[in-house]
Amino acid sequence: MAEKSSQNYGQKLISLFALLWFTGKKYSLKELSQRLKCSKQTVSRLVKDIQAAWGITIKEYTSERQKYFYIERPEGIRPELCLSEMELMVLHMCRAFARHLLGDKQFDETTMALLKNQILLPGTKMSLPQHFDSFLPGTIDYTPYQETIHTLIEAMEERKICRITYQAIRSENPKTFYIQPLKMFSRQDTIYLHARKVPSPEEPYEHPEYDPLLVVHRINKIEKTEEKFEFPQDYDFEKLFNKQFGVIKKEPFRVEVKLTGWSARFAVERIWSPDQEIKKRKDGSVILSFTSSSEKELISWLLSFRDEARLIRPEWLVKKVAEIVENLHRSYSN
Repeated sequence: MAEKSSQNYGQKLISLFALLWFTGKKYSLKELSQRLKCSKQTVSRLVKDIQAAWGITIKEYTSERQKYFYIERPEGIRPELCLSEMELMVLHMCRAFARHLLGDKQFDETTMALLKNQILLPGTKMSLPQHFDSFLPGTIDYTPYQETIHTLIEAMEERKICRITYQAIRSENPKTFYIQPLKMFSRQDTIYLHARKVPSPEEPYEHPEYDPLLVVHRINKIEKTEEKFEFPQDYDFEKLFNKQFGVIKKEPFRVEVKLTGWSARFAVERIWSPDQEIKKRKDGSVILSFTSSSEKELISWLLSFRDEARLIRPEWLVKKVAEIVENLHRSYSN
């Protein structure tokens, strides 16, 4: 059974026409059913409706017991696309890898934009989008949050202060406050918003210790106000977020960890912090040291390596990790 789509029948009609027209490819009935997330019977009905409504001839043939559809486009002079085939291929790859972050609507819009441009490639060889995909289990479906994302994009572009209602994961009730939206970014399949809090006309203002780091899917409500703000000249995303381990930014501290087995090989393949140092030992283990700004994230990262990672310093954190491990042992012993 085909996966259920968020598109209505009219949207599927346009999507099918755009796919056949702009790519010039031959698609099997099964492939169209999967792409449009509908039954094969619905695809056949869409084909008939396109031909009846727009007078477009959609040709079909059967090969190896599979039915195929395509549109023969009239040859003519077309403007050439100022992209190489490899550049367009890379865009297809980026689109596929960001599928779960885009949500259904933006993913479909991105797909159509690429397909419309694909037809303008000089020559007959086409970049094909089916080479790439995303692994989705455990990810967040951002389809229900498209309106929030669009509002944030508009607010950042127009430099408008926003009034938001936000449900923090550790709070029982949502809170409403005003922000200057500064930057959206993704990390580990989650979209974040970094903002600066501004005084609320509705209640006394308390200056936060840190600028708000908000998870986009926990924004319950967002409204753009008419009040504009100046983008802070001292804002430096690279300096704030890409200089230490951890998306949560508190007082940084130096970490030293011993890793063995596959964990050692896994760890040295990655950059955990730009200032990391790796010392390889004769027994195959490594000593990894770097700067972290988040205690909770560091502990989660450390425990993900099970018994193949041992925290050496800082000592105050070694004691906390030992308590957590002891509590885990008691929990499973019972």
